[in-house]
Amino acid sequence: MRLIDVLLPVRCARCGEPPLSPCAHCLAALDEAPMLPVPNGLDSLTALTAYNDRSALFITEAKYRNSRATLGVLMRWAVELTPPAVSLADAVTWAPTTDARRRERGFDQAQILARHAARRLGRPLRSLLRRQPGPTQTGRSRADRLTGPSFRSAGSPCAVVLVDDVCTTGATLTAAATALRHAGAGTIHGLVLARTPQR
Repeated sequence: MRLIDVLLPVRCARCGEPPLSPCAHCLAALDEAPMLPVPNGLDSLTALTAYNDRSALFITEAKYRNSRATLGVLMRWAVELTPPAVSLADAVTWAPTTDARRRERGFDQAQILARHAARRLGRPLRSLLRRQPGPTQTGRSRADRLTGPSFRSAGSPCAVVLVDDVCTTGATLTAAATALRHAGAGTIHGLVLARTPQR
């Protein structure tokens, strides 16, 4: 056991029970991801849960309180839902956050999620995308989000698992997939923790 685990034990952000966040009970209480069309540019999209008050609690804990253990727990279960073809991908990559967000938080949550996914899938983790300067998606209206961020890629293997934390409109995943396809990707599987139900 690590000293940090003794001094600051991990507790579920929802119910306060140790040793994981989310605990098994609260994880089981998450709502099923909505069945929505796959965003343009992706061949498939797997989401662990619907993005709502229940799931937002854990995702917010991870993103804004640097709870990397929470990201690992959530991604572990998201990977379990992926179709068999995902385990045959050539590489796992992520849709990077803005440089400003990375500096503010000290990490890129999508990169950490991709690292966990790559480990669970037994596939290599590769940094294939660079985010172009522009506004963050957080806090933008649906219409503004649809314009999406812009990415570039210097090269891409044939089959890629593209990881992000939340799929709200699909614009980020579509922009990232477009860059990967222009760089040579043939098959792109999206993998996210949560998907926002359309209103």
